[in-house]
Amino acid sequence: MPDSAPTASENPEADILATLGTRMIVLIGMMGAGKSTIGRRLAARLRLPFMDADAEIEAAAGMTIPEIFELHGEPHFRDGEARVIARLLESGPAVLATGGGSFMREETRRRIGDKAISIWLKADAEIIMRRVRRRADRPLLRTADPEATVGRLMSEREPVYQHADLTIFSRDVPHDRIVDECVEALRARLCRRAAPLDEVPNVAGVAR
Repeated sequence: MPDSAPTASENPEADILATLGTRMIVLIGMMGAGKSTIGRRLAARLRLPFMDADAEIEAAAGMTIPEIFELHGEPHFRDGEARVIARLLESGPAVLATGGGSFMREETRRRIGDKAISIWLKADAEIIMRRVRRRADRPLLRTADPEATVGRLMSEREPVYQHADLTIFSRDVPHDRIVDECVEALRARLCRRAAPLDEVPNVAGVAR
């Protein structure tokens, strides 16, 4: 007998692409949650372009994000960030990693809701601090007490991040495991078949 066609569970990447259409997959979450790292791997898995909003902002401005903050201030940066993300959302399908504060703007949340499937990469404060200490390009952490700043930002942002379509827990496991969970959650969300949503591992806040 000839081989049967692959089922959804055998080829979830193809299933996602077949139902994604022109929408983007947008990763949101705190600095250090792994949006760029996971985003690149997820894009490679799905054979989609990867875009990093921060890199696009720097290219558009001709300066680094710390320089934008220093010369023009955060409100100017946020305005530019919103414009860049709005432009990028018109170029789907692709995987887009966004800055930690971008989802806080209502206009940007609405655009993402219209043009994309959003994934919140949720990380606890300990993991975030361990990761961000390795880098010196975090303008919001140039404070006397970076840990307190991270705690404040998390308390402000997490209630808003909860509006994302999907939540995946970012933790210290192999990156491909997090990507696997993103793929399974996307398949469950987009295809409404294969495993029931409550059987998808390490997924919370999945809209049903």
